[in-house]
Amino acid sequence: MDLDAVRTLVTTADAGSFHLAAAELSITQQAVSKRIAALEKDLGVRLFTRTPRGARLTLDGQAFLPHARALLVAAERAVASVRPGRRALRVDVIGSRLAPSALLRDFHRAHPGTELDVVHLFDAAEALAALQAGTIDASFRAAPAPGHPLPDGILAERVFDETHDLLTGPAHALAGAAALTPDRLVGHRIWIPGIVPGTEWAAYYEDLAAAFGLTIESTGPDFGIDALLDVIADAPAVATLVGAQTRLVWPTGHDLRRIPVVDPTPVYPHALLRHRDNPHPALAALRSHLAATADERPGGATWAPAWARAWAPEQGDPVPDGRGRDEGPPGTMTCT
Repeated sequence: MDLDAVRTLVTTADAGSFHLAAAELSITQQAVSKRIAALEKDLGVRLFTRTPRGARLTLDGQAFLPHARALLVAAERAVASVRPGRRALRVDVIGSRLAPSALLRDFHRAHPGTELDVVHLFDAAEALAALQAGTIDASFRAAPAPGHPLPDGILAERVFDETHDLLTGPAHALAGAAALTPDRLVGHRIWIPGIVPGTEWAAYYEDLAAAFGLTIESTGPDFGIDALLDVIADAPAVATLVGAQTRLVWPTGHDLRRIPVVDPTPVYPHALLRHRDNPHPALAALRSHLAATADERPGGATWAPAWARAWAPEQGDPVPDGRGRDEGPPGTMTCT
């Protein structure tokens, strides 16, 4: 149904004449007549009767009028649902316990009026496809990782470098350390079940192991974080790596230890991915919030894979502050 014709009917009914309706709609009286005539033809009934005082709705016109008003309201709601700023900002985070969720929670605390729709996609390839399709507005990922180049129109800004803790049980040989350098992890079994080949996090841990000669295993089924904590608590020779921002809760009897890995500090490079043409105002607010906290990157020497570039925003976009240069062993990236 032609909504312009429906809008013309409602305006004419309220104005009481074709002449006044034409003035309100900023069209000619002839155009009003043509729209009404086309609508009457589509419906197969007369909607108006001309009178000396103007135009009066017929019985069919009176029956149709409330439905015409409802159509216009529905059309306005449909447009508003996709108008920038009127729908929730849809953001992909890799997991509810991981650093990107914490970043998003901090943003929401600072902008409590912003409506968010949080989703969890599997890997960078799925996130990039969703960004291209427009089914999400942004994604927190370590990308472009090997095998996951950025498609045309997709931009990435490095927004957070997450440090690591070695998680051990009380009987582990390293359990008493206040901090550990990567070389002290050599020869110890680090178990991270659930690493999926071809994902961005698999590429990261592969490069981390190669850079420092670490033994990182992903063997065996992944029964979830709680099952992993149960194994670590009782194992004298098995530990795991967790992000410093990862939220973990375990029974008191486990007596687990979180030991920072430093000097150089390996960092997982979280980037915010978005489409160049996305106009959602909440996305701009999220980028500004992340830029304001960019100077919270770890100090001292850090390590990240060579493929983890400091992706610069487009020319004309605000460039986050706090961009320094990484220092560390071969393989360390240089921020630009």
